[in-house]
Amino acid sequence: MIQHLILLCMIVNYDSEVVSGLDLEILVIYNSDACLNQVMQTDGGVSLTIDEHKRVAEVAQELQEFCVDEPVKCPLIFGEWDVVYCSVPTSPGGGYRSAFGRLFFRTKEMIQVIEAPDIVLNKVSFSALGFLDGEVSLKGKLKALDEKWIQVVFEPPELKVGALEFKYGGESEVKLEITYIDEKIRLGKGSRGSLFVFQRRKTTS
Repeated sequence: MIQHLILLCMIVNYDSEVVSGLDLEILVIYNSDACLNQVMQTDGGVSLTIDEHKRVAEVAQELQEFCVDEPVKCPLIFGEWDVVYCSVPTSPGGGYRSAFGRLFFRTKEMIQVIEAPDIVLNKVSFSALGFLDGEVSLKGKLKALDEKWIQVVFEPPELKVGALEFKYGGESEVKLEITYIDEKIRLGKGSRGSLFVFQRRKTTS
């Protein structure tokens, strides 16, 4: 409890005091943990209230102040990430994550893998009708637009449900600004303003 009060005092006084490097590191860690704590176990943001979404946005804005200068060149972007939040919860997964889609498809996990030098793999796994396991996956090619923005052009999505496996639709394209990144969390903002929170997946030894 005392540690939490100290951290809160540091946040309140951040703009008016010169903080040491150690204090600044603690502040960043606190905000990073606070961001994750607010979005975990919320079905990617579905269960959050409007006020809770606003608080997530506020913490993300605070973290953005500590982002590295050129995040697209940061090697930390590579690896496996859980998509733990989106301010528009239906954005990752499309129709499968819509209010109607969630009646039939229960999301198990949403994963994004970024492989060097420029490969992006998105996967949403789900349970259909409560007994059929399935997944939708997308493979894309990443292109840096500037020091913060990336563009990914995806191939047609691939759907697997039970023993069925097929591709459908056409190519798609997204643009995302990397607003913060560290060893365990990555924040991004879509071209339409949607906020994404990614948590690095733990590697199994």
